[in-house]
Amino acid sequence: MERFTLNDLESLTGIKSDTIRIWERRYGILNPNRTVTRRRWYTGDDLTRLMNISLLYSKGLKISHIAGLSDSELNERVSSIGDGDRRSTDQIAAIVVSMNRLDEAAINEILLKSIITRGIEATYSEIIFPFLQKLGLMWQTGSVSVGSEHFISGIFRKRIISAIDSLPASYARNSLRFLLFLPEGELHELGLLFYYYLIVRRGGEVLYLGQSNPLYAVVQVAGQWDPHVILTGTLSGIGQSNPFEYVKQLSIELPGKMILAAGGLADIAEKINLPDIRPIRSSGDLDLILKSFSLKIS
Repeated sequence: MERFTLNDLESLTGIKSDTIRIWERRYGILNPNRTVTRRRWYTGDDLTRLMNISLLYSKGLKISHIAGLSDSELNERVSSIGDGDRRSTDQIAAIVVSMNRLDEAAINEILLKSIITRGIEATYSEIIFPFLQKLGLMWQTGSVSVGSEHFISGIFRKRIISAIDSLPASYARNSLRFLLFLPEGELHELGLLFYYYLIVRRGGEVLYLGQSNPLYAVVQVAGQWDPHVILTGTLSGIGQSNPFEYVKQLSIELPGKMILAAGGLADIAEKINLPDIRPIRSSGDLDLILKSFSLKIS
């Protein structure tokens, strides 16, 4: 069973711990379990209920009214909220709820409607990546299972691969060539796939190596394909004992190439401050780099 602390609920729902305690005492919105030391803990169903309460409360409904609704009534009220009226924080909360239910159809519906109204780039920037930050918090506190993490990551991965496949290969002969890879031991490729989508959409050419590449293999491919830019990154840290040395080694092994370091390597790249290594944290950073190479941005 998933177990959430009171602090977990505050982080995941945005409702202060003191407020949750007051609502429990005054309105009975949740009935927490207790450890042997009398500390509160909550189930996945409790999180789902509080997420729904948070969504309705943010729309101006009084807590005294919301507290009287059954779980099925809460679900019905939340489902009736128009997508045009939902903030990104609401949609992130709805994805958390749907993940706990392993409800793939509901998650895909949220994503599809966001893509229609926002577009792919904004959906990933404003919905998916902020959600993954929240998921990281859940992972650190042990409040999300391995299965749930793989379930939701798989959905996001399928969505971005589908978006990549739908793009025409419209790069010109003189287009900028990007080699994309993750370091050995790094398996979280969603961010790298997002950059793949952005580059192709903007007219660049990509050779994608994907997850867990030993550096010698990357160097070999780079020597054969001769890319202009190397893009790599990590979710947080990397398997090497010294990531600073790893970034320096990239510069040594790939001379004459611009190297873009994303995710957990971006801060390291910034601190090392080598001329051929640049941190990249957003689509805006990518656009600046593309412009500096005079690549036409559509």
